[in-house]
Amino acid sequence: MNAVIRSEFRKFFTTRLWWGMAIAVFLSGVAFATIIGLVFTSGAMTGEQAPVYAQDDAALAKTVFTSGIQVGYLLTLAIGIMMIGSEYRHETITATFLGTPRRGRVMGAKVVTLLGIGAMYGIVSLLGSVGAGTIVLTARGHSAFGDPSVWRTLALSLLVLGLWALIGLGAGILIPNQVAALLISIGVAWIVEPILGVVLAIPSWGQHITPYLPSQATSATLGTVSSGFDGRAVTQLAWWAGALVLAGYAAVMAGLGTWRTVRADIS
Repeated sequence: MNAVIRSEFRKFFTTRLWWGMAIAVFLSGVAFATIIGLVFTSGAMTGEQAPVYAQDDAALAKTVFTSGIQVGYLLTLAIGIMMIGSEYRHETITATFLGTPRRGRVMGAKVVTLLGIGAMYGIVSLLGSVGAGTIVLTARGHSAFGDPSVWRTLALSLLVLGLWALIGLGAGILIPNQVAALLISIGVAWIVEPILGVVLAIPSWGQHITPYLPSQATSATLGTVSSGFDGRAVTQLAWWAGALVLAGYAAVMAGLGTWRTVRADIS
């Protein structure tokens, strides 16, 4: 199994994709942390005018430090899709399964690899966002690490990116065309699902559904707060419940993808 995992890591790190993604994740972390930090600590965002997600130093720090995570999980979602989609597209999947005839072992190695890659990009994102965010928050007189929950948020952000990569793995298998899988998955995760979450938060019955959407589960896991059209905070799950819900999405998507791959004919 170790040899198969090493092989999957080698497939990823011998391409230029990994460092291009790393640069994008790092710069997005720096940019978003700087912009969000400056905006939320400005005079117009204090007192009664402060948004629901920046009412105290702990909430402010979590929001600033994880402000680039949305870009990060879209990129790891794309990596998950391409890890399997590129094999089908370039017809290397046959050689992969000939080298390791037990397909379940190959898919298990891909899951472990994606969790590791997600954690790596989480560290890269945090290096940028925490570095830039700490400078901004300290300069504006706020405490960046005054609450232990901030450290928990930073640790869970590594898990979040890994789980989104597994969601991408499932999407890359269930949608056979790699380009279509990328466009559909990123479009749903970036545009459709967040808008749906805001819309569902309006009626009372929808407020019971919203916390279980992937983006809301991500926010709950990280301990950040989302707001609806009226500016009020959207009801969220506890951080551990959000992590379980997001892990459930990842398990279902990766599980269905693995089941299909194990049973499908490969030519």
